Amino acid sequence: MSRSAALALRTVQLFVGLFLYGASTALQVRAVVGVSSWTVLTEGLEHVLPWSFGLITVVSSGVILLFWIPLRQRPGIGTLLNALAIGPSADLVLWLVPTPPELGGRILLFVAGTVLLAVATAFYIGAGFGTGARDGLMVGLHQRLGWPIWLARTLVEVTVVVVGWFLGGDVGAGTVVAAFVIGPMVQPLMPVFRRFPWSPDRAPRLEARPATVTEPAPAP
Repeated sequence: MSRSAALALRTVQLFVGLFLYGASTALQVRAVVGVSSWTVLTEGLEHVLPWSFGLITVVSSGVILLFWIPLRQRPGIGTLLNALAIGPSADLVLWLVPTPPELGGRILLFVAGTVLLAVATAFYIGAGFGTGARDGLMVGLHQRLGWPIWLARTLVEVTVVVVGWFLGGDVGAGTVVAAFVIGPMVQPLMPVFRRFPWSPDRAPRLEARPATVTEPAPAP
């Protein structure tokens, strides 16, 4: 596969993954059984900062990037697109998908959103263009400290929920469930989406070298 074709397919993988990430967030919101851990933190910060929800989200992303420095993480184009693409895709799915009237339907929607979030996370990270600010903490802890993906993600999720809850953020049953299950779901999916022929993690095959021809020894 040529480099240009591989780059094009990686770009498609990135945008599909980011769209699914936004869609999964919207499904969890429509489920109304508990917001995500980072939303809990943002809601909590609204109680102590005179800023809007959106401004807190943007500023907190910048603060989170500072934690990348000791973890030796480098932002990529995926880091920027993460901030730009997830919001519009979430808005689109929120417009398309209503909240189910029954609790059973909301629970199924939450489960679908949680599974889709795990798939989307591994899918867009596998494109190799960099992670979003928040997912970068998970990857950095994994690469720098050698922690398993599930442990790094769970630690980040639980810490964020606890801090947000103490600040006054709204915690529901879905928040607690997602905080503990997302990490174990993402870990086995990460290598799956790095095995595509165009994946940057796949080492290029070396071209076979021509065999050395040995001249026959002269007859005595």
